[in-house]
Amino acid sequence: MSEQTQQEGGASGRRVVVVGAGMAGVQTAVALREQGFTGPVTLIGAEPHQPYDRPPLSKAVLLGKAEGSAFDVDFESLGIELRLGREVLGVRPADHELDTEAGPVPYDVLVLATGAEPIALPGARGVPGVHLLRTLDDAERLRPVLARQHDIVVVGAGWIGAEFATAAREAGCAVTVVEAADRPLAGALPAEVAAPMASWYADAGVLLRTHARVERVEPGAVLLHDGSRLPAGAVVVGIGARPATDWLAGSGITLGTNGDVVADDRLRTSVPDVYAVGDCASFPSGRYGERLLVHHWDNALQGPRTVAANIIGEAAGEPAAVYDPVPYFWSEQFGRFVQYAGHHASADTTLWRGETSGPAWTVCWLRESRLVALLAVGRPRDLAQGRRLIEAGTPMDPELLTDPARPLKAATA
Repeated sequence: MSEQTQQEGGASGRRVVVVGAGMAGVQTAVALREQGFTGPVTLIGAEPHQPYDRPPLSKAVLLGKAEGSAFDVDFESLGIELRLGREVLGVRPADHELDTEAGPVPYDVLVLATGAEPIALPGARGVPGVHLLRTLDDAERLRPVLARQHDIVVVGAGWIGAEFATAAREAGCAVTVVEAADRPLAGALPAEVAAPMASWYADAGVLLRTHARVERVEPGAVLLHDGSRLPAGAVVVGIGARPATDWLAGSGITLGTNGDVVADDRLRTSVPDVYAVGDCASFPSGRYGERLLVHHWDNALQGPRTVAANIIGEAAGEPAAVYDPVPYFWSEQFGRFVQYAGHHASADTTLWRGETSGPAWTVCWLRESRLVALLAVGRPRDLAQGRRLIEAGTPMDPELLTDPARPLKAATA
């Protein structure tokens, strides 16, 4: 930090640079202004588009019901400088400088909000007709594919695979989903919870093939390990995402085994004056007793408020704000609204509310009688009440909890 900057004093004299113009980056810049930060704020994005929200890409934008999903933010009136279409190449913390393709950018405080990037299918890169769905450009390339009602093969039966299959069926495409595991959402949910969701595919007219490993992709077809050949006018790959942090190699910023920026409970990284937020960062959860890497929209919305508070508070000598949320996400698939709150890994009890053969049911995970997570299918009230119960750590009565007619908030011990 220069002597001139130090002399200007306080948070208002510090230049904050945010790398990444998705939800986490935009909300960090906005939160700084909302919380009273008056210093310069620069938001750098690799894409040339006006910053936009991602959830509509797999729904309205993909189906041509919307042209885009730009954030409703007046960056100019907020005094936020946008530098779009600019790739960041590295960071030199000792010099407080970013290296970009347009030259170095100095900072006093840096926020890493580069998100995650989809994992490519091995051997499929460059094959005509193979698509990922992460960016606005991806959605725009896929929109005419759906309009032509091609036969489509989706690789991966996770959240994004199910959402894309839903949109493709709505567009009138024939859809086959291939999944290497024995069930949908194998990496996200226990077998007994994910199993009922397999029937949703058939109900929607989607062919789901489990235990199906891709041997190779060629123009117009997907070949599986068992010798099956699936016709494919297009192939959409949804096999997961990893933090977009390769550009941090050699920076001295500590990364985890998944490539995540290892942040502390204040969302500070291992080097001074650098924070990390959103899909690219993991954080220690005191609530769950482990480090969490959360690739969901709500995390990118909530974390920036903590980052902004700590940037401003650090300069003012105020106590640091701790980030320890109840993770939350939702998915719209096959005519169902699926919501999840919490983290079920440490649960010792699983309880059900309602029949999984019906349109609405909830799974509750408890640890020592306290609710730690729940999955709600078509029961938004369960989710809203359950999220508050998780936050409060309220003891629950298991017998009352399993009565789907009883509100969750009335099932306490």
